[in-house]
Amino acid sequence: MPPALQVVLLDVNETLSDLEPLRARLEAVGAPGHLLDPWFAGTLRDGFALAAGEASAPFLEVGAATLRTLLAPLPGLAVPLEDAVQQVTGGLSSLGVHPDVPEGLRLLADGGLRVVPFTNGAAASAQQLLERAGLADLAERFLSVEDAGRWKPHARSYAYALGQCGVQPDQAALVAVHPWDTDGASRSGLSSGWVDRRDVPYPDVFLPPDVSGPDLPAVARALLSR
Repeated sequence: MPPALQVVLLDVNETLSDLEPLRARLEAVGAPGHLLDPWFAGTLRDGFALAAGEASAPFLEVGAATLRTLLAPLPGLAVPLEDAVQQVTGGLSSLGVHPDVPEGLRLLADGGLRVVPFTNGAAASAQQLLERAGLADLAERFLSVEDAGRWKPHARSYAYALGQCGVQPDQAALVAVHPWDTDGASRSGLSSGWVDRRDVPYPDVFLPPDVSGPDLPAVARALLSR
């Protein structure tokens, strides 16, 4: 581990949280479960578009708007459109963490690194996620791009997180399952760790992560060994 590394920023949506239960919520309102993937991808797309236009909106609002456009054309919804949107997005507040997350967070904290979840969602939602998992005590603080005014991977978001933690870029690492996030962090001068749970190729259009592994514990060990 480089002596300067002090803080590990952790992406939350998909990196820590397991979105799979939302498929059942989609099916319960009469939509196919496979819409989860385009819905999440579309939510990110629209949040990124706002950031590119130097604007921002809360994750839940963007997610609801994106979901509405996907559900509206579907025939045979089991409930009215707005009820369907509320029932599905409401599931975000009851998600759990991936099975590998507890060990990974404990490895980072026991290794002397400051653990800071940093989300494109709300900071309160990230805190509640870890509270439900009994892991909130491992986090020093919870940060959200809502307070930065731009979604990750806008440079302003990483600068905000560094400022809140009181560290320089070379004293921090960002860990995520999303290559766009590790790339954004790398371009802002942070180290990066990629969690490759799906065993897929890393996009070669992005800057490569400094470390990678099939789960959070593997990435944590790699960061601690550098």
